[in-house]
Order: sequence, then C-alpha cells, then structure tokens
Amino acid sequence: MKVSSKTIPGILSRLRARFRGADLAQKYASWELPLRSELFSSEQMKQHGRALAESHQLGLGRAPDQLLTRLAENEEVLIGACTLLTDAVKANLRIAPAGEWLLDNFYLIEEQIRTARRHFPKGYSRELATLAERPIGGTPARV
Repeated sequence: MKVSSKTIPGILSRLRARFRGADLAQKYASWELPLRSELFSSEQMKQHGRALAESHQLGLGRAPDQLLTRLAENEEVLIGACTLLTDAVKANLRIAPAGEWLLDNFYLIEEQIRTARRHFPKGYSRELATLAERPIGGTPARV
C-alpha cells in the first residue's frame, strides 16, 4: 500500500518523522512524568507545594530564555495533533474521547497561548531563579 501524505497513515508518518528529527519527545519527555496521580484538594496542594519547595535548593545562575520558544514548539505539536484528528474525523475514523475534547476545546488552548505571548515578555525566563539539583537542574524554580 502506497502511503500518501494526504492519508491518515501518511500524516502520522510525517508527524513521527518531524518529531524524530526535532527530537522533541526525547528533549522534553526525559524528565517530565505523565500526570496520572489523583487530584489534590486546595489544602493538599498547599502542603505539597511547601514540601516540594523545601526539598529543592536554588541554583546560582539564571534560567535560560526558553519559555516562549517552548510555547511555540508546544503550539506546533498541538496544531499538528489537531490537523491529524481533523483529517481522521473527515475520513470517518473513530477518535478517542481525548481527541474529541482537544478538537472541541482547541480554541481555549489557542487563547491561552495568545495570552501567554502577550503577557510574558521576551527574556522573562531569565528573570526566574533556577533549581540546583538534577534531573531538572537549571529549570526555572518558579518561586
């Protein structure tokens, strides 16, 4: 079967090649664990925040300016996912409920991206303190 760039498998193939080439999955997924734990109440969140803050040491340097770059990369991935999902729907293929949610609510995500671009000036990341320890040393501390 020949895979056209217009078919769902073709689109998937292009996305995989693009992510592999940019190595985005490896770049970001290496230290970010999936969000799978139970949701905290407001009080539990406060306690967890305190415990987390106490477990870290601040680094001496400043964070690299990566916030807006990372935002643009994430936007590109989300647009690619929406394109893929839209093409699947047009081809009468079933998509997961999470995919339906993304398509139904993508306008909200786009709005938040625009808000972040408007309110986070270039160089904002460099103003944040960094964490000293690994595996996320050099990451903005957000204190």
